[in-house]
Amino acid sequence: MRFKAHESFFIRKGWLYKGLRNVKKQPELFSSKNINPSDVLGIGTNMVRSLRYWLQVTGLTNEVLSGGRHQEPTELANIIWEHDRYMEEIGTLWLLHYKLASNSEDATAWYFLFNEFSMKEFSKDDFVEMVDVYAKINGNETARSSLEGDFDCLMNTYVSRLKSNPEKVNPENNIDCPIGELNLIDIVDKKKKIYRKTAPKKGRLNPLIVLAVIIDRAKINRSGTEIKINTILTEKNNAGKIFNLDVIALTEILYELQKLGCIKVNRTAGLDVIKLDDELTFESTVKAYYESLSQ
Repeated sequence: MRFKAHESFFIRKGWLYKGLRNVKKQPELFSSKNINPSDVLGIGTNMVRSLRYWLQVTGLTNEVLSGGRHQEPTELANIIWEHDRYMEEIGTLWLLHYKLASNSEDATAWYFLFNEFSMKEFSKDDFVEMVDVYAKINGNETARSSLEGDFDCLMNTYVSRLKSNPEKVNPENNIDCPIGELNLIDIVDKKKKIYRKTAPKKGRLNPLIVLAVIIDRAKINRSGTEIKINTILTEKNNAGKIFNLDVIALTEILYELQKLGCIKVNRTAGLDVIKLDDELTFESTVKAYYESLSQ
C-alpha cells in the first residue's frame, strides 16, 4: 500500500507527454547523478518526483533495476506514443484511468475509491474514515493527513477545479487534470462538498476500451475465455467497477462488441456469459481502438 506519493501534485495537462518523451530520450532521467531532471523537464524538484510517480502508476513506464536503475516505456506507452502521443483522445484517458485505478499497491486511494468504496455519494470525511479502516485491516497505519492529501488529489484528478471551487479558479488559467474529462466523479453539493460517482455518458466509453480491460483482467486472473457477465460487473479492477458501469450500460456495451464480432454473448439457460476470442490481447485490442478512429 502506498499513500501520498504524488507530492500533492495531480497530473497536469502535457505532463505525461513531456515525461514519456524525455524518458524515451534518456531512460536514466530520474536516477542518474549526471542528469538534472528539473532542468530537462522545466519543473521543480517535487514536481519531478510527482511526475516520475504518475508515469509509473498510469502504466506508462516501469522502473528497471538491472543494468542501472532506469525507466522503460511499457508496451501500452509505446502504442499510445505511436497513435496519440499528446494523450488527447478520450480512449487514452480511459486507459490511463484503468491503469491508475487498478493499481492497489502504488495508488491505493485510487484503487480503493473505485473498487472497495461502496458509497455512491460521499464527503471527504466519509472517504478518509473508510480508507483508514481499509488500510488498518490490511496492516497499514497511515497518518490521517496523508489520507486527506490523497482525497484532495483524487478529487483534483476527476473533478474540474472550476466546478468545485469556481471562486478560487481563474478560467483563463485553469490547469485541470485531463482525466477529469471522463466525468467519473461529480460534485453534487458545493457548499457541503458532497461528491458522487457517475456513470459514463452514452457514447463516451468506446466498447473496445472495455474489451481491452476485460481481456487484461482475464489474463491476469487466468479466467480463460468464457467469463460471467456478473464477474465483469462486480469483480475488483474489472470494467464494471473501474468505469462505474451498471448492468444495463455494461450489457449494451457487450452487445455492441458482439456486433463487431469481438465476443459472443450467451444468455441462454441463465448462463449470462461472454466468450472471448482467444487470439485477442490487451495490446492488440488497444491498437484496434486507435485504428478504428481513422476509419
